[in-house]
Amino acid sequence: MSPPTTSRRPELRTAASAEIFARIITHGPISRIEIGRLTGLSPAKVTKTVNPLIRDGFVTVGEHAEHSSPGRPVYPLSVVSRSMLAIGVKVNADEIVAATVSIGNEVIASARRRLKQHDPETVTAAIVHCARQLIEKLGDDAERLVGIGVSVSGDIDSVGGVVRQSPLLGWSRVPLGERVSEQLGLPVLVENDVRALAKSEQWFGLGVEAESFAIVTIGAGIGCGIYVNRDVVTGAHGVVGEIGHLPLASPDAECVCGRRGCVEAVASSSAIRDAVRADHGDPALTLADAVRLAHAGDRSAVTAFDRAGTAIGAALAVTVNLVGPEVVVIAGEGVMEYDLYERRIREEFAAHAFGEAASCRLVVRRHTFIDWACGAAVAAFRDAIRPTPAGAAA
Repeated sequence: MSPPTTSRRPELRTAASAEIFARIITHGPISRIEIGRLTGLSPAKVTKTVNPLIRDGFVTVGEHAEHSSPGRPVYPLSVVSRSMLAIGVKVNADEIVAATVSIGNEVIASARRRLKQHDPETVTAAIVHCARQLIEKLGDDAERLVGIGVSVSGDIDSVGGVVRQSPLLGWSRVPLGERVSEQLGLPVLVENDVRALAKSEQWFGLGVEAESFAIVTIGAGIGCGIYVNRDVVTGAHGVVGEIGHLPLASPDAECVCGRRGCVEAVASSSAIRDAVRADHGDPALTLADAVRLAHAGDRSAVTAFDRAGTAIGAALAVTVNLVGPEVVVIAGEGVMEYDLYERRIREEFAAHAFGEAASCRLVVRRHTFIDWACGAAVAAFRDAIRPTPAGAAA
C-alpha cells in the first residue's frame, strides 16, 4: 500500500490566516463580520483568507442568507467536514485506541489493539497496525489525511516527537514520532495526552464559549490541561499541568515517577487498588473489587478513596489559585467512581481555594478513550493549519 499524500493542507501564510480558519472550524456557521469581531481583523483580511479556502474546498458558503440586521444579506461560512482528515491515537499501558476524525469533529472509524507489553517497539507496531487499518478503510479518501496525532502520558517534546519521560509506560527518550512516521509516510505529532484532550475541548467543547478552563483527568494518572489567554498552555519546557506530581500527599507514598508524596502516589487507580490490596493482604484484588468494597462500606477501601479525594481536591485548589479558570472539568476513567471521591474532593477544594477562586465551577464529565483519540487528532489538525514558514512572522 503506497502512503497517502498530504496535499490537503490549506495554504495559510500568516498567523492571522490560521486564526481565521480556526474560527470557522470551531464557530461555524459563522459570518465574515463575526469572524472579524472575534479576531479583531479587518473585513478585507478575512475575505482575502477565506476566498482561497472556499476555492480549494475547505470552506463552504451557506446557501441561504441570514438577515440578522438591515443591509446586505450575510452568507455564513462553514468548514467542509471531510475536506481534512486525521488519525488520532491514544496510547495506554495495555491498549492502543485509534480513530479517524474529520475537521468537522466527526468520528469516521475506530480501531483498538490490546498490548501484552508496552515497550517502544511493541507500541510502535501497534500504532502502525491500527493506523494502516484505518487508512485502508478510507480508500481514496486517504488522500485527505493531513497527519497522525499520538497522545501519550508524560513529559512530551511535541516539536521533536520525543517521549522524554513516561512513568506510566516506563519510557525515557523515545523518538516515537520519527518511528511511526517512517513506517506510515505521514507527518506525526506526538502530544501529552491531557494537553491533547484540552486542545479538543478548546476547539469543540468548553473553549468555544469559555474564556478559560482547566481539565483534570483522574484514572491511571492524574493530569491537567489548562486553557487561558485563548490557547492551551504548553510551558517553556513542554511540561505544564502535572498536578499529579504536586507534593501534596504523605511523604511515605512512593510514586511511579520515583519521587515521594505525589498526588498520583495516592490518587491513581493503581495506588488506590494497591492500598486496598495491602490492607486486605490480597495481591489478586482488582480495582473493581476495591470499588465494590468501598460501596459496601469497607473501612480500608473507603479510606483509600478518601485519601485520593483529599489529594485531588488540594491539587484542584492549587490549580484554581494559580490559574483562575472559569470552570474545571473533572474527567477520565476514574470519574466512573466519582461518588467515592466527591465529598472529600469538594471539601478539600473549598478548604484551600482562596477568596473568589472558590466559586470556580467543578464539572464532572465522562470521557471515553475514543474522546482521548479525538484529542490527539485535533492536535494533528492544529499542527496542519499552522502558518507556512514563509509567512509565519506576518
